[in-house]
Amino acid sequence: MSKEKSASTPATKPTRKTAAPKVKSPAEEADSAHATKAPAAKKKTASAHPAEKKAETAAPAATPVAAKVEPTPAPTPVATAPAPVAAPTPAATPAPAAPAAPISKIVVMKPPIVVKELAAKMGLKPFQLIHDLMELNIFATLTQTIDEDTARKLCVKKGFTFEIEKRERGAGQVHAPVKVVEPPKPAPPKPAELQARPPVVTIMGHVDHGKTSLLDAIRSTRVAAGEAGGITQHIGAYTVKRGNQSITFLDTPGHAAFTAMRARGASVTDIVILVVAADDSLMPQTIEAINHARAAKVPIIVAINKIDLPGANTTRVKAHLQEQGLVPEEYGGDTIVCEVSATRKIGIEKLLEMMLLQAEILELKANPHGAGRGVIIESQIEQGRGPTATLLVQSGTLHVGDAALCGPFYGRIRALVNDIGQPIKEAGPSTPVKILGLNGVPSPGEELTTMRNEKEVREIAEERAAKLRLGKLEAPPRVTLENLFATIADGQRKVLKVILKGDVQGSVEAIVGSLSKIESKKIDLEVVHAAVGPISESDILLAKASQAIVIGFNTKTDNSAANAAKREGIQIKLFSIIYELIDQVKDAMVGLLDPELRETQLGTAVVKQVFKLSKFPVAGCSVSNGRIVRNARARVVRRKQPIYDGGIHTLKRFQDEASEVRAGLECGIRLGDFNDYEEGDIIECYQLEKFTQSL
Repeated sequence: MSKEKSASTPATKPTRKTAAPKVKSPAEEADSAHATKAPAAKKKTASAHPAEKKAETAAPAATPVAAKVEPTPAPTPVATAPAPVAAPTPAATPAPAAPAAPISKIVVMKPPIVVKELAAKMGLKPFQLIHDLMELNIFATLTQTIDEDTARKLCVKKGFTFEIEKRERGAGQVHAPVKVVEPPKPAPPKPAELQARPPVVTIMGHVDHGKTSLLDAIRSTRVAAGEAGGITQHIGAYTVKRGNQSITFLDTPGHAAFTAMRARGASVTDIVILVVAADDSLMPQTIEAINHARAAKVPIIVAINKIDLPGANTTRVKAHLQEQGLVPEEYGGDTIVCEVSATRKIGIEKLLEMMLLQAEILELKANPHGAGRGVIIESQIEQGRGPTATLLVQSGTLHVGDAALCGPFYGRIRALVNDIGQPIKEAGPSTPVKILGLNGVPSPGEELTTMRNEKEVREIAEERAAKLRLGKLEAPPRVTLENLFATIADGQRKVLKVILKGDVQGSVEAIVGSLSKIESKKIDLEVVHAAVGPISESDILLAKASQAIVIGFNTKTDNSAANAAKREGIQIKLFSIIYELIDQVKDAMVGLLDPELRETQLGTAVVKQVFKLSKFPVAGCSVSNGRIVRNARARVVRRKQPIYDGGIHTLKRFQDEASEVRAGLECGIRLGDFNDYEEGDIIECYQLEKFTQSL
């Protein structure tokens, strides 16, 4: 009867009966979450069975009452109910389409291709690329470069596309790489544009012959007094006015270490004033200055200085000048010779007159229009100003605000300072100025050019810096069987490491050159770091890491650096004269060497008889020459072959202890742990003395 009721009810109320399973099944599932496991299973089966029964009963009920079943599409809602469940599956299929995007990943790099930079571009750790390179039989470090084909193989392996060319943003087509064009050389100026310019005069000569004092007399200022030891340490550029005409002077140092600076001074000059002391004649740096001037094809005017001294002999100086090919005009030559005295200002006016006369003969002209170009004379880092450079303008005009390019450095000129420290707005040809605004310290001798576009200046400087960096990233020499022992020997050699800080770039270069000329087969000298500026805390930390000493030349020490040096135990040496610096470095190198042990013979003794005592034997000896000393060492020689070497344990004469026994006397000798004495053995007594080694 229950079955009949269930069969009749869906016919009368079909909509309620068909909707009931949909509402009950979620309710039963919610109840089953709070109920126990056993009742939940029963409820699920109960909910499943009625649904099946109602589906079965709906089918037979359709035959007797056909007209009533047609308007009730009961099976369709049941069939469409699972459709939403299947709908999420097609929606999940588009999700894997997202990982397909990395196929278009592109790595764009400009050479040089460094392993570390390539890994950063790909978002990988560097060791992963090194591992892949090892599989290709390429053993490279982080800082080494690889070729384009190898980089492309690595990128393909990691799912990237490698491009050596530049791409425009948003463009799919590969364009040719953008070539950075170097600044063009200045076009030959037209004769109508040329104007007369002041001559550039370089004063050269031997150390302490009075070069700076002569320039001091011309400028009526004191320069040498401010230099350490009265010696010019770096180039000074000055302008002197005589009437309506100007003369630019370059004062070069005379010390042997500053060869490069003298050569630099000769290369940018028009006239060379060769200063020779009347009481000293020609010296090595004088001859070297003559050679530099001749190599630059510059006319030479000789100034014989110190003619007021008692030992002055100008005739001898002129004779020595003839030996070097500089024949004075009074002897029929073409070399202008002026006799001067810098201290008493004798002959200064005549010397200036000869300079201007020589400049008129040379017809010195330059184009003051157009972009400014010049040569760096000196560069340094000044506190509060940053990198500064002394520049001699050769053509065009420099203006404040110009975009400047000098080697791998660039910047906008923030200020121009003349030789007396006054700010100026512009500088024309043959004018020495100090410029501020570069982002680094350029090397002396570099050419500075100005351009309108600062973006081009920056690109050119970055390209030059990349080339310099590529040159430094050279692979270290690998150890082979042939050089293995040489490598081990080099590892055992002692090294004196030095960190050098100077006031100007030219002095630092000269000192590094002088230190590199110190030759020694026993110890090496390594300049870990050489730069311009005061000694900073980072220099102290570098010295601690590399076990180096810090040397400052005409520079100061920051307070933080002094505290760090005291804390870390790092030695800081400050010098103002190059002679003392080089001598101190040599002494430090000698101090690192272990003292050399040398053997000094004291005497010999012959064993006459061996006495067998209860505990040990004793050699009865006769001292043949010299003396036997208790605290010395002894060597036993038998048949001209040494059989023992050690210390003397006991030395006695009769029953008494003796400190030494001289020739012709007899004694008893017992050596350290040697007991095999024989008659006729010779005991040689010697002493080891320590001697300081030389480089």
